Amino acid sequence: MADRQTLILEAAVRVIARNGVRGLRVEVVAAEAEVSTALLYYHFKDRAGLIRRTLAFISDRATGYTDEAVSGTEDARDVLLQLLLSELQDTDRVRENSIAWGELRASAVFDTELRETLAESTRSWTRDTAEAVSDAQAAGLADLRVDPLDAAERLTALVEGLSERWLSGSLTLDRARGLLAGAVDAELGPRPEQQFP
Repeated sequence: MADRQTLILEAAVRVIARNGVRGLRVEVVAAEAEVSTALLYYHFKDRAGLIRRTLAFISDRATGYTDEAVSGTEDARDVLLQLLLSELQDTDRVRENSIAWGELRASAVFDTELRETLAESTRSWTRDTAEAVSDAQAAGLADLRVDPLDAAERLTALVEGLSERWLSGSLTLDRARGLLAGAVDAELGPRPEQQFP
């Protein structure tokens, strides 16, 4: 992706996080990115194209910081936990991503075009999480009776809810992370070494 496109997409994430999807104005994004409105239209065609590409950009950025979080982790169960906890980090990038994601999700209720794009991103995240659950099962670190896709749906939905509560000030970050770790233990069952004292 060209550097100017990246600047525009980063600016779009900030504007959505600050003003919501309804508050997204092409002129505001152009000013935020310090580019001309014409250049923005050249790269993204229209407002809808900018929103769709911003959603894909948010997903790609999340994949980047998730990969960073699990890098070097060998225990399959810890990989799953870090994959999920990476969405609860007190960094500008994660905060902006999470807030913008929540705004896009809320807008998808009324926007059928956005709904399908968002649904595909959600399915991809759920599949990655289900694969991590399966890896933990294959390593003998999770109950084999757990359906990986069901567990992934519950865990990713929980991450979104905990993130929203943390970002809105209803939960502390430590509490949100602790609740998520407890949910992973509840979903996967105790670790083999914890089953027999």
